[in-house]
Order: sequence, then structure tokens, then C-alpha cells
Amino acid sequence: MDSFKDSLAYWSSILGTVLSVLGLSESSLLLAVLGSFLLAVSIAALVYAQRQRQRLRLAAIRIEGRSIDSLNVASLGRRLNRSLIVQEADQVATINGEDLVMTWRYGGYCRAPHEAAVEFSIDTDNHIPFERLECFAYDLQHDPERAHRIRPVLLGADGLSKKIAVPLLERLSAREPFNVVLTCALPGCMKSGVEYYTSTMSIAQGRVPTCTVRLIFLDGRPEWVRVYECDASGATRLLRDLRPSHETEQLIEYTDHADDVAAQSARIYVFRRTADSVR
Repeated sequence: MDSFKDSLAYWSSILGTVLSVLGLSESSLLLAVLGSFLLAVSIAALVYAQRQRQRLRLAAIRIEGRSIDSLNVASLGRRLNRSLIVQEADQVATINGEDLVMTWRYGGYCRAPHEAAVEFSIDTDNHIPFERLECFAYDLQHDPERAHRIRPVLLGADGLSKKIAVPLLERLSAREPFNVVLTCALPGCMKSGVEYYTSTMSIAQGRVPTCTVRLIFLDGRPEWVRVYECDASGATRLLRDLRPSHETEQLIEYTDHADDVAAQSARIYVFRRTADSVR
């Protein structure tokens, strides 16, 4: 189907160009207008086909033999916030057996005349209805003591990938800083074998100056932890194997810190645990 659309767009562009040239050379307004219309249609069709191919590539990501389903679903309907600039992003994923608790902290400033919320994406293979999620946030810029707990609001459909918004205690003005922390518990989403955690952002900007992701395992040491990067086109590459950054009898922690990260990319942390280590 895509090849047919591409061929149709190609021949439409040829015909449109010929008609435009003939119309201009023969001083025929009708031919010139018809040619210009066909040329515009063909360009639109080619752009649409390219975007559809890119969406399909983004929806078929597999790493270490594991389909990255939550990222695949998220990529089909990714929504970007264009009002904020993130300067610092910190994420902590605490894994205890099959349970996952995620904590994000985003800091930056408002680039629009005003903004009233900060958006996040919750991506997991285990679908838990939004109303059952233990999910809360704090507006640290206006509430540094964390006295006012904020319940996020669901945006759009409720599925494996959820888009949520954290309403700020006070609306932001242009160039005003923000600092928001969000915590969300996702029980039963981490199984034995090969599993993953994705780090994505929903901010329309080129680069993020600094990002830190910490994976903390409370129950069961992983055999290995690897970090992959998926760019905006859907291409993935292995960045490196992670080594423990901190270890005690109660936990083992892996830290991934990066500067000047592409905002439209995703980092995927893939690990393997045996069935005995997941209780």
C-alpha cells in the first residue's frame, strides 16, 4: 500500500510539474492551477507516507528479544508540551520483586506567556486503570515543604501508555522557573526474565542539559543491566552495560547520568532477573 501511495505521489508530482510548465508557457491559467494543485497533493502524500513509515518503525521496537510494548504504544500517540523547557531531569525507578515505583523530578522554565500544568508519560506493559493508580505530585517551586499533595489528571486514553498532567499550584508566566516531582506506584508490572524500564520525556525541545536515571533493586539482583537509546526515527543502539553504583545488603543501585541528551529520544534500561530472584 505504501509503495502504491509513493508511486501515485511520484507520478502526480511529474504530471503536476508538466501541467504547470505547459500552463505557464501557453499562458493557460487553468493548466497552471491544475498542475500546481497536483504538485501540492503529491508533496502532501509523500510527507504523509514518510510519517506513517516512521510511526510504524517506532511501533515495532524489540531489544534483547523483548518487544518494548509500552514504548511502541506511546510512540503512536506521542504528545509534546511546547510551553516548557526542561533543564534538569531526574528519575528513580525502584523495583521490588514484581512491583515498580517511579519518581520523576523535572526542573526548568516556562517559555510560553503562561502554563498551568506539567505533563508526564507513564509507560508500562501492565495496564492498571488510572483511577486505581497510586500517583501523586508536588509543586516544589511553590511548595518546597511538600505540604500540598497534587493528584494528576489523565489526558486522553487510558492504556499501556498514559499521558497525565500535574496542575501547578500557581500558573507560570514567561521565563518563570518550575520544579515538579511526581511519584507513581505500578504493582505487578515487573516479571522474571528480560524486563525493561523506559525513560522518556514529552517536551518539545532540542536537547536536555542534564539527565539522571537511577535503578534501585530491592529484591533480587539482576544478572545484567544495559542501557539502549532509541532516537526519533525508531533506530536503537546499545550505549553500554551498567555497573552497580551502590550496593548494600538491602539493595543494589545502578546510575546512568548523561549531559546534553536529545529530548526526542528515549532511553531503555533492559535487565534480566531469574525467577528465584523475583518473589
